[in-house]
Amino acid sequence: MLPELADLLATSRVVSLPMTTRFRGITVREAVLFEGPLGWTEFSPFVEYDDREASSWLHAAIDFGWRPTPTALRDRIPVNATVPAVDADAVAGVLARYSGARTAKVKVAEPGQTLADDVARVRAVRETLGPEGRVRIDANALWNLDEAEHAIHALAPFDLEYVEQPCATVDEIAELRRRIKYMGIPVAADESVRKATDPLAVARAGAADLLIVKAQPLGGIHSALRIVEEAGLPAVVSSAIDTSVGIAMGAHLAAALPELEFDCGLGTVAMFVDDVSDDPLTPRDGVIPVVRPSVSSRRLDALRADDDRTAWWLDRVRRCHRILERNAAL
Repeated sequence: MLPELADLLATSRVVSLPMTTRFRGITVREAVLFEGPLGWTEFSPFVEYDDREASSWLHAAIDFGWRPTPTALRDRIPVNATVPAVDADAVAGVLARYSGARTAKVKVAEPGQTLADDVARVRAVRETLGPEGRVRIDANALWNLDEAEHAIHALAPFDLEYVEQPCATVDEIAELRRRIKYMGIPVAADESVRKATDPLAVARAGAADLLIVKAQPLGGIHSALRIVEEAGLPAVVSSAIDTSVGIAMGAHLAAALPELEFDCGLGTVAMFVDDVSDDPLTPRDGVIPVVRPSVSSRRLDALRADDDRTAWWLDRVRRCHRILERNAAL
């Protein structure tokens, strides 16, 4: 049941959270929080996404705030550290924010950087975590097929757990997976799932060994669970640089998966200078709890976006709500 737009806007709070390190080209993350019947929920599609894509994120916010979550099969979720495209000498400081994390996801293929930068960063992560740590890399679809194959060969000595979204298209990923199969490095799909009109195409094509699933882009917890079930592949639940409220949505998704073989990308509250909760869902001993965090009115006030940005976001909510209304009427 789609709530009325007025019900969403009545409790909406637009926040602007400064980040500790530039990530994905931004230093400030904006989000809209709503208080639904079941608690606070979040709408935070990236600003460059069009309204059609962003409407899935609003559906997810409604799903978490207005619909009971599935039965939790676990009460804590192991999480990875996230290492932005920083210089190698900054790696130890980044990892120190992720208490007890045994796994690190390292951003590679950053525009303006070189493969040598990636090698130095991944080497620093491996040296910091030690031989027992797990190191995964994420190229965000920025390599072409040959670049990806070359880069993976250069990074393979650091014992990669998997490589995430190395190329943009399903066909490229499938071919890359064929080329590197002998190396024993799994391939994970992210953008090919969350930004695709058909999120199951990558599984049908045999292009990936596992899926990266994010609750907001996939329309919510229930929708994401259906996709994982139909794909029949292991899943890693990740975030989209959410506040603790959005991270809680991801944690409830991870808690409901029948199997959880990999540490999840739900430790990214550690990337913020401040958060909307007095008890933020930052990693402690490598895990986060499966809870709905309390939201602090004091912090909401302190992190309030300015009037122009608030108006921009609320207009976006209105447009996305109209899309959901039209979809519901079909």
